[in-house]
Amino acid sequence: MSERLRLTLDEGETGRDKIEKTVRALGYGISPRMVTADPVEDNDHGGSGTGHSHADGNSKDDFGHGSSGHVHDDPADRDKRWYQTAKGRLVIFTALLLVVAWGVELIVPEIGNWAFVAACLIGVAPVARRAFAALRMGQPFTIESLMTIAAIGALFINAAEEAALVVFLFAVGEVLEGVAAGKARGGIRALANLVPKTALLEMNGATREVPAASLAVGQTVLVRPGDRIPADGEIKEGTSGVDDSPVTGESVPVNKGPSDSVFAGSINTEAALRVTVTKAAADNTISRIIRLVEEAEEARAPTERFIDRFSRWYMPAIVTVAALVVLVPPLAFGQPWDTWVYRGLALLLIGCPCALVISVPASIASALSTGARRGILMKGGAVIEAAAKVSRVAFDKTGTLTHGRPVVTDIVTFGTTTEAELLAVAAGVESGSSHPLAIAILNKAEEAGITILPSSDAKALMGKGVIATVGNASAWVASPGYAKDNAGIDDAGLAQTTVFEEQGKTAVVVFREKTPLGVIAMRDEPRADAPEAVRQLKAMGITPLILTGDNPRTAAAIAGSLGVEYQADMMPEDKIKAIRDMSEHGGVMMIGDGINDAPALKQASVGVAMGSGTDVALETADAAILRDRVTDIPVTIRLTRAAMTNIRQNVTMALGLKAVFLVTSVLGLTGLWIAIMADTGATVLVTLNALRLLRFNPEREG
Repeated sequence: MSERLRLTLDEGETGRDKIEKTVRALGYGISPRMVTADPVEDNDHGGSGTGHSHADGNSKDDFGHGSSGHVHDDPADRDKRWYQTAKGRLVIFTALLLVVAWGVELIVPEIGNWAFVAACLIGVAPVARRAFAALRMGQPFTIESLMTIAAIGALFINAAEEAALVVFLFAVGEVLEGVAAGKARGGIRALANLVPKTALLEMNGATREVPAASLAVGQTVLVRPGDRIPADGEIKEGTSGVDDSPVTGESVPVNKGPSDSVFAGSINTEAALRVTVTKAAADNTISRIIRLVEEAEEARAPTERFIDRFSRWYMPAIVTVAALVVLVPPLAFGQPWDTWVYRGLALLLIGCPCALVISVPASIASALSTGARRGILMKGGAVIEAAAKVSRVAFDKTGTLTHGRPVVTDIVTFGTTTEAELLAVAAGVESGSSHPLAIAILNKAEEAGITILPSSDAKALMGKGVIATVGNASAWVASPGYAKDNAGIDDAGLAQTTVFEEQGKTAVVVFREKTPLGVIAMRDEPRADAPEAVRQLKAMGITPLILTGDNPRTAAAIAGSLGVEYQADMMPEDKIKAIRDMSEHGGVMMIGDGINDAPALKQASVGVAMGSGTDVALETADAAILRDRVTDIPVTIRLTRAAMTNIRQNVTMALGLKAVFLVTSVLGLTGLWIAIMADTGATVLVTLNALRLLRFNPEREG
């Protein structure tokens, strides 16, 4: 699906020219990666694969119908109509040969048979050439080789007309498969085209147009109203509505201003923006989405791996059975050779596992593309299969069910400490931290015009708070429990924190060595769509629950409003244990922010990171939700379930048609041309069924 050849090459032993020559001998076009549309790795080589993978540097079993040895597209044919492509011209040419042969037979019957022989040989020549190339590579069991054997064998048993028709139908099948696979690949190419080719770069007070791919981190670009943003960046100047739908699927433009992040490919809808580039072209969100979708085949679904193993012994088995069908009846029972050679050839054609091999990767690729268009990134078929089986969804609270942007709501001081002194110490401890609670305290200090005290030696107390040296003495911002254990709060102060927590707020205690300074309470509001997401999950038969490091009273307030169970005061190792215990009763999906919850995300059957395209969100977990919508969790599960249903339909169709026509071929009820139509028809049918996922709307319930 990625049209990519990747291999580890010792150029001292084998030169690139030899690799390229071998690839071309197999019927592929191949060109350096740097000349293709999307900027991923320049040292890869992108060719023109089939609806599966182009080839894999570690595999030598991927030639054959329905794998990389079957459909051979030329890159020059990519944007042409079918009849303008090399395969399309072959179809037209073989059709004309058939028409001429039928005409000759009608006018001069005595040489009509030779006309069909000529039509067959001319039409099968390019197929035989590819079969021979694969044979030289040690791959005798390909559709090209079986097709060549069947066509030549039909000539020997005086079935020239049918042989010529089979060659024509095979050429038609290749065109149909190429068109269907091209539609699936088109979704990936469309992503690359979202990023504009040029940008307006500002340097030394002047603006000039430059290639977007040449932009460097730190440069400033001007984005006019109506233009697409050329790079991931941060708004330096201006306020405007930004349409992120091309990247995240978010349908409503979001108002963004200075310091807000923007994606390459998003559309500036209202006013001019000056944007500071934060990521190079190869690392922007769209390039990473493309890379994830293309490389997802490395994490193949267990079903796909099984079918690959199955097809490796299935093909030789079919050839063996066909040989027995040809030899046993004539030799053992005196049956006519022509009849059983014909049936054996038909069995060869119908037995090819093309539809079965393509059935899973076509569905997986369509599901990945559909998810990517909605800001849902999944790292391969294994993730899709695991997500479809989950029975429990565990949510982190902060930044997942809540916005992750708490604000200070209450400040209580102890003794002679003033609010200003309390905030100065707390902000000093938290300076440099990116934790949501730290940011809330720093923002409050900034709003109040407090001068932050200098600090050093800051150290996180895992799950309990932070200690730092502030003003030549240690200071803590910690949980009430930790403060109590370290003489940082008295009973009266502890009672006040309990009141705050019962109100759904998070309370932290600020203290120095055995000297309580005060309490700061913060609230992080639940996301507006969290209740709807929980309702949808329950309607799907999935049990949602909250795993949080926050205190039980705050967790209870959030969980109670959502109607879900919760576990609180959890350290990272506690979350891992909880997920491990739940996994004994079925698949578990863990939703977190991709940073603090990394161990839990890895432990779960499927780890999903919520975060607008951050490095960790895209790379740590098995999947990422770019739109920061909790409702995208049931959407993801709905999409994966639809994908697995689609896969089961495809496998059933492929095996069912094979079973029927294998029997009818042996019994002599279907001939060569029916066999090739059934084989090609099954392949096209499962591909088209997989493409239905491109139009599937996982946001619609039912």
